[in-house]
Amino acid sequence: MYWIFTIITSAYLYLSAYTYFFSESTIRGVRELGFPDFFRIQLAILKLIAATIILIPGIPTHFKEWAYAGIGLFYITAITAHIAHKDPMIINIINIVLSGLLVASYVYFRKLSGLA
Repeated sequence: MYWIFTIITSAYLYLSAYTYFFSESTIRGVRELGFPDFFRIQLAILKLIAATIILIPGIPTHFKEWAYAGIGLFYITAITAHIAHKDPMIINIINIVLSGLLVASYVYFRKLSGLA
């Protein structure tokens, strides 16, 4: 189960980062939310790093813990921004589902690491 949730989470983060760099509609959407371009680029890079950290076995636990926290913070920020912007509810439903997948990945990570 850990790998299923973690691969889905990482795949979404890689795809999302890609769109932050190359999709004109995503770039425009991030601007419409009120975020500057440097923040969009920073988020894309952090998504790539976090997705890689949670995906690669053998990376020390404390790095993985920080990666999970960062991804969670991204989802919270995204939900808050989309609510404030009055975007369609489906966007937040997707973010909530993705948050649930992240939590499931984290719970299984803790179990596999002997931390739970």
